Amino acid sequence: MAAAAAAGDSGEQPLLHLKLAFLALEPPACVLTLARKAGGGSVTPHVQNFILENCVGTNVGGGPDCTYVKTILKKVIAEAELSSDIVIDELYEEFGRCMSSRANNPELSLAKIYKEISFLSPAYENVSSNPVSLVARLLCSTNMLEGDTGCCLWPSSLFLSEFILSFPELFAKKCCFELGSGVGLVGVCLNHVGASKVILTDGDASTLTNMKANMEMNNLHIEDSQLVKESKNKVECKYLSWEEACESDLRDYQRDIVLGADIIYNPSCVPHLVRVLCMLLRGDDGRHESVNAATNGEIGDEVSGTTATGGPVAYIATVIRNADTFNCFAKAAADAKLSVVNITSSAAPSSFLPYMISYDRSSVQLLKITLLS
Repeated sequence: MAAAAAAGDSGEQPLLHLKLAFLALEPPACVLTLARKAGGGSVTPHVQNFILENCVGTNVGGGPDCTYVKTILKKVIAEAELSSDIVIDELYEEFGRCMSSRANNPELSLAKIYKEISFLSPAYENVSSNPVSLVARLLCSTNMLEGDTGCCLWPSSLFLSEFILSFPELFAKKCCFELGSGVGLVGVCLNHVGASKVILTDGDASTLTNMKANMEMNNLHIEDSQLVKESKNKVECKYLSWEEACESDLRDYQRDIVLGADIIYNPSCVPHLVRVLCMLLRGDDGRHESVNAATNGEIGDEVSGTTATGGPVAYIATVIRNADTFNCFAKAAADAKLSVVNITSSAAPSSFLPYMISYDRSSVQLLKITLLS
């Protein structure tokens, strides 16, 4: 990644952010904002050339999404024309090719789009080497409004991923079990920090199929792969319906840490979610572990990846879109003797995604959940 290699020079940081935002398919308005910043307030010919050479030509997931590229180019051209900047001929030509390609291929808009989510080292401004610590390659849905929510990338998933990368010692050499794994981003991060085992689950068959494809795309061999026994980069992708899950379904899965992102979203699902959490947070013998519910406010205790007696811990990242739904979960959790502690402030993760302007970290809450005696 040419832009990444040059990022040791702080002057290249805006260009790096521009490229990574493009590869992550950030909203076009956000990409345009970064393009202006890279040009010192306008989309200069230098920035236009950079977009052509380092953005449009380097989306490696089977080629750029034509609709997205067309929109970006249209906005860049309009912005440059409006500010009386020179628009390079190559930009017009690329826009024309994109329009022609779309006209000749009306089915180019696919149900899935390819994104690269690049996690930057928080201290990369002072480092001359490649600042990108991890790249997750994901196929995501374009039709969220039609119900394909499991294949979308949600803020809570980004936040939970940053939390994992900020506190790798919590997850290294641990068996990690995720509920509602969606596109599998959290699984990629767990493998990166050295989790001994990663189990990803979802209750939607199409989401599970897409998740497995994403794991393979990130060189993480799923459980039925021929290479899985020989590889350290392995995950298990399992179907798990909260409504139908029973103790015997989960007994064989060793778990030190349970995770979830944006899984508190539907009041009708809350009882099933709480029941599954209770089963997962019990000891291996099925009995409740005795947990000290008190917290002394120190980050070490609140973030610790084990309970007072060494039982499993859950970390749930969530955006509270509906207060009634969250209150329903809080009450059901209390009735089930689950301790729910908001550790958002004390365990705030480092910023690994500074180029993602659309990502509102402040909207996400991080909960630590344990099972009381």
